[in-house]
Amino acid sequence: MDRAEIVHENFLKRVSAGDLPALSTLTAKQAGLDHAALLTLFRAQVISRQLDRVARQLQAQGQGFYTIGSSGHEGVAAVARALRPSDPAFLHYRDGAFQVARAQQVPGQDPLWDMLLSFTASAEDPISGGRHKVLGSKALNIPPQTSTIASHLPKAVGAAYSIGLMRRSPPPAPEYAPDAIAFCSFGDASMNHSTAQGALNCAGWTSWQGAPLPLLFLCEDNGIGISVKSPEGWVSAVLQSRPGLRYFACNGLDPVETYSVAREAADWVRRMRKPAVLHMSCVRLYGHAGPDVEAAYRPMAEIEANEAHDPLLYSAARLIREKAANRSEILDIYQSVFEETSSMAKEAVKRPKLTTAADVMASIIPPSRKATRANGPDPAARAACFGASDMRALGTPQPMNKLINLGLTDLMLEYPEIVMAGEDIGRKGGVYGITKGLQSRFGAHRMIDSLLDEQSILGLSLGLAQNGYIPMPEIQFLAYLHNAEDQIRGEAATLSFFSNGQFSNPMVLRVAGLGYQKGFGGHFHNDNSLAVLRDIPGIIIGCPSNGYDAILMYREAVRLAREEGRVVVMVEPIALYPMRDLHAAGDGGWMRRYPEAQASAPLGQVGVTGTGNDLAIVTYGNGCYLSHQALAELGDGVRVVDLRWLAPLAEEALLKAVEGCERILIVDECRRTGGQAEALAAFFAERLDVPVAREVAKDSFIATGPAYGVTMPSKASIIAAAERILRG
Repeated sequence: MDRAEIVHENFLKRVSAGDLPALSTLTAKQAGLDHAALLTLFRAQVISRQLDRVARQLQAQGQGFYTIGSSGHEGVAAVARALRPSDPAFLHYRDGAFQVARAQQVPGQDPLWDMLLSFTASAEDPISGGRHKVLGSKALNIPPQTSTIASHLPKAVGAAYSIGLMRRSPPPAPEYAPDAIAFCSFGDASMNHSTAQGALNCAGWTSWQGAPLPLLFLCEDNGIGISVKSPEGWVSAVLQSRPGLRYFACNGLDPVETYSVAREAADWVRRMRKPAVLHMSCVRLYGHAGPDVEAAYRPMAEIEANEAHDPLLYSAARLIREKAANRSEILDIYQSVFEETSSMAKEAVKRPKLTTAADVMASIIPPSRKATRANGPDPAARAACFGASDMRALGTPQPMNKLINLGLTDLMLEYPEIVMAGEDIGRKGGVYGITKGLQSRFGAHRMIDSLLDEQSILGLSLGLAQNGYIPMPEIQFLAYLHNAEDQIRGEAATLSFFSNGQFSNPMVLRVAGLGYQKGFGGHFHNDNSLAVLRDIPGIIIGCPSNGYDAILMYREAVRLAREEGRVVVMVEPIALYPMRDLHAAGDGGWMRRYPEAQASAPLGQVGVTGTGNDLAIVTYGNGCYLSHQALAELGDGVRVVDLRWLAPLAEEALLKAVEGCERILIVDECRRTGGQAEALAAFFAERLDVPVAREVAKDSFIATGPAYGVTMPSKASIIAAAERILRG
């Protein structure tokens, strides 16, 4: 017999016989629960349990598509009751009982029907629209999480930080109440993931410095991660050793004890505005997921011992001891919920499914947001902020690094909800001085010197974004992004997709990167690959080639985040930060003036220099600079097209930019494999009937010292490539 049915039969037999587990001396009244509350909790637990049973039946019939269940973890229903529905909750995937219990606290919710629609991948699923079985609800303040292990912990830290920040610098349209606390649950096995460890460390690090961080972590400890046991005592030792985190523990099998301790922990976090972790012991029933045969790796005696500690048996014992229900009434609730679940499931499988690519992709890009556009910063405040020196700089040509600094200052003056965070960006002003002076201008609460952990930087930003802020995090070097790419790929880019556009986490991520730094850092600080970003659906990638364009693009990036909820990644070419000259020393040919107030570089536009029809050089970033150097020697028959926005590709603007040209040369400073040139060559081959050639970087890392540029395009190699294609 299937283990789920064995657990089911055991529950019926043991309740009927009164064979129920022993309880602690704590009473429901002492914990603050009356009879009605106990019965409501029990019903939430039973709904979650029966959903698990029916999910397995639906999968066997080919009508259901997800069976990682919550059985054994039903104690989280009591945790939900200890919190407020207005507290944002980032849930472990075994927390079905939490969502049901929270739905019981919010009028108009039908968690049973909603979750069945999710199990059956119905297009009417109220959270994902049929795209994935996820826990989540806009009405319940539960952003959806997928099963990427622990990836939701860093953004829970960010959400908690945003709540603390609201008292000092509130966003124009916050999502959370000022006295809310953030809640985040995870399993004992995923606690060992570097992402979880980083989030726990970041929470303690932040609290240690006195910053408000109202956050309650819940570690649901069932003692096993798929097939591997957690070492005895390891979880409690790790959680108790974390500086800056208050530790609480409870027996998650007993709903009264769990509620009592969870309420104590939540009240402490809400009162103290500090983080805590609740360590809840529980069991895992049925194995990891539907196809998982637990007996293949776990002794039967151990499986049966877990089943003997079914939390529903403890809840039944509570109801009887507290005289809230008798055995017959308990069994009636259990059986009637199953009948209701089975009946609803028969209807849920009939509801419409997603059928087309357009249906599936409809929520990759979030819907537009209501955002009032500013008319520029107040002139007096601007003059005071900049000071005499920078006001003069606004009227004279400047290199990119200075212009970006001035442009970011204007944006922060204009939009007080912008918050920046990153390693060394505050007091030092960044490795290259791009954010120099911004912390003194706007304060440490808007220019956050983060700990050295890219996952925490991006997680902080995700949490800020979900509470109405516009985060502008910085990743110090492009090579460092790989330490945290899942925060973009698995979290930022998927939130709108998995929530059917109901949630979004807009941000403008700044990354210093690409190659051509002379004699500095090798491939650790010169990384000429954007492949990690290029294939992520929905994100926008920009790469300015000069300071004037950089300001225009940052204005557009902030607009895209504020008004369209988009995730924008801006890659700033490090080698062009200080660039002043183009052809000869002192010519100032690559410096630009500060742009006029309302100018921008809209997504979907490209830049064009020259009108020649013999050859179009299509490029971006450093390639644009080098191509302009080559242009002087190639003559009037050549034009240079600066992509500016690398994703999504501005296809129509690009076709118009090369219109009339007899040949196309793609100059790509990134590698031959996985670079932009691959997509551009394919695009031109599909849309045009002209010769296309590529001048790209080698499939190599970048060396330190004199060989820093030999694996990438140069002025000379661009000229040679252009002459080859011009000769036919």
